[in-house]
Amino acid sequence: MVSENTFDLKGKRVWIAGHRGMVGSALVRRLKQEGCSLITASSDEVDLTDPVATDQFVRETRPDAAFIAAARVGGILANDMYPADFLDINLMIAANTIRAAHRHGVAKLLYLGSSCISPKEAVQPISEEALLTGPLEPTNEAYAIAKIAGIRLCQAYRRQHGCDFISAMPCNLYGPGDTYDAEGSHVIPALMLKALSAREAGQDWMEIWGSGTPRREFLHADDCADALVLLMKAYSDASHVNVGSGEDIAIADLARMIMDIVGMKGELRRDTSKPDGTMRKLMDTSRLSALGWVPRIDLRTGLSDVWQSLAAG
Repeated sequence: MVSENTFDLKGKRVWIAGHRGMVGSALVRRLKQEGCSLITASSDEVDLTDPVATDQFVRETRPDAAFIAAARVGGILANDMYPADFLDINLMIAANTIRAAHRHGVAKLLYLGSSCISPKEAVQPISEEALLTGPLEPTNEAYAIAKIAGIRLCQAYRRQHGCDFISAMPCNLYGPGDTYDAEGSHVIPALMLKALSAREAGQDWMEIWGSGTPRREFLHADDCADALVLLMKAYSDASHVNVGSGEDIAIADLARMIMDIVGMKGELRRDTSKPDGTMRKLMDTSRLSALGWVPRIDLRTGLSDVWQSLAAG
């Protein structure tokens, strides 16, 4: 629901946990428009998996508001190879940051979830109420369980202690600050790397994992940050809020779009021995839309901007 008392960020001390990540850095850019003071610390400065260090940091900095965007993230391959890391690290980050925020009087907190928390066979578009109504996608179950725990922890602190802690569930994100490596990349940077490698090798083909038929919804990180700031200011309720573009695209079509942007001409091949993951993830964003929010950056424009930055840097 829309909060009766808008949370004004002007003049507030705002902590961005994970400020060097893709979403965190987008939040830094967006919050500079709000007239607030930003509190940041790298993982070298504060280990958020350490409860004592986290508690000390929040006690000393005394933020008025907090965006919890810190997380161990990765694509299908990384999730499959390191499930213990994804579960353990993300559970600890959620527990330590949310506990410290309550203990030291943070007035409002927004915890960032992920669309992988939805059941594998959820009805499309996926509503917020679909949470925990069915089995999760096995390839990223560990990460999803940790994120669900973070959302439930915010709800529990709200119920037991009256904390104004909220959660948001973004769709697949892309943009500046994304991870570009063979093991840790999400689908868009992974496809960009493949297209670049194929172009530079002079290949007339590029291979993708799976059938190419799964459909995914993508949102630019700057659009996500804008939505999160709006939620921080105008939303207060127990339910998490879906954050997405409202449109999805088949992975094969996404790959062809990226090939075109990168300048890689050739055949798209499919390695069907590799998993597809969930066949479709399109979110119902009507709750967010009711607050008056709409995305600004269309997919092709956003991908072109990302590619230009990557090619230049």
